[in-house]
Amino acid sequence: MKVTVDIVIFTIQAGELKVLLVKRGVAPYAGQYAIPGGFVLDGEGLDQAALRELREETGVSEVYLEQLYSFGDPQRDPRGRVVTVAYFALISAEDSQLHAGTDAAAAAWLAVDDVPELAFDHAKILGYAVERLRNKLEYTTVGFQLLPEKFSLSQLQEVYEAILGRKLDKRNFRRKLALLKILKPTSEYRRDGRKPARLYRFVAARFEKLKDKGIVFPF
Repeated sequence: MKVTVDIVIFTIQAGELKVLLVKRGVAPYAGQYAIPGGFVLDGEGLDQAALRELREETGVSEVYLEQLYSFGDPQRDPRGRVVTVAYFALISAEDSQLHAGTDAAAAAWLAVDDVPELAFDHAKILGYAVERLRNKLEYTTVGFQLLPEKFSLSQLQEVYEAILGRKLDKRNFRRKLALLKILKPTSEYRRDGRKPARLYRFVAARFEKLKDKGIVFPF
């Protein structure tokens, strides 16, 4: 039996939740898109393998990375018995440029709602990762992992809407954020719209206190 790691890498571009897919150049499934990943090397731990594959595919290492699930259907790989340990990673739009060493013709960010048929059981893995990401919005900081260090309230709402796949009421969204007090305003503004938008920082210490009390983000 062989072991692989597959990394579902998410980002948000133009208000859409996107996933990094690589077009396979060899059999099996030559020419089809797949989740990036590869075999675990001798003497290599699972997390090490996932981080290595992530660096090779994107050139990024400082990202939110979490083990997702193990997939071991005996028929999942036509080459033989292969168990894969899936991870998901979150990259902000600022860091989502493909690595210079990656074949641009073989790798692309595609909207989660518009992916083609995927190789192996990668459609199942992707679906599982999207569901996990949506569930974690309520009680973790995953939404903030897709943002730059300083962000506007509109950017934050855009992240939540892209992950949830639905629009949120702007006034209600901001009211709930104000009650949680997990954002710190800065003196800087974002000036790419009609009106300058104040930038904020995420207050991790405040979030930890809320989490200890069982308070979640009811968006």
